Amino acid sequence: MEFSDLKGMFSEVKVRMDAAIERARREVASVRTGRATVTILDSVHVEAYGARVPLNQVASLSVPEPALLIAQPFDPSLIKAVEKAITQSDLGLNPTNDGKVVRIPIPALTDERRKELSRQVHKQAEEGRNVVRQVRRDANDRLKKLLKEHKISEDDERKGLDQVQKITDEHVKLIDELQKRKDQELLGH
Repeated sequence: MEFSDLKGMFSEVKVRMDAAIERARREVASVRTGRATVTILDSVHVEAYGARVPLNQVASLSVPEPALLIAQPFDPSLIKAVEKAITQSDLGLNPTNDGKVVRIPIPALTDERRKELSRQVHKQAEEGRNVVRQVRRDANDRLKKLLKEHKISEDDERKGLDQVQKITDEHVKLIDELQKRKDQELLGH
């Protein structure tokens, strides 16, 4: 087996680590910072037409001002269901409806709540780093097995381990940056 054959393994490692980053990015984006953003409603599902449907599939979402979201149901008969779904979500929001749209004021965060959300972000980032490290372990185990089976040389194993570590470091750095940016939004430093 030649080193070039290992490229397939490296690209698989990268794909799996990219998926971990994407998941961490989505989770971190859904953490509320006190500024209105429609992504905080990504986890809200509405009872509509006999099914639980993501909010953004039954309503248009907008941010008319920094501390306000508007959900305008495509079907006006769903306005109560939209309001109820937002109220029952664990986002701590208190929507109101005027018959046409659901207004969702975004309350300012207390310092204690900001710290709590920061801890949540750190936990999500650590979970992402753990997934990346698990992918690294899997790849390193595969390299060691290939060496043991005499399918690659010790040189190729060493190069492979170095390459996997390089990919790992890049992905861990991206997660660290995600966490740092969200902390700056939350804690303002």
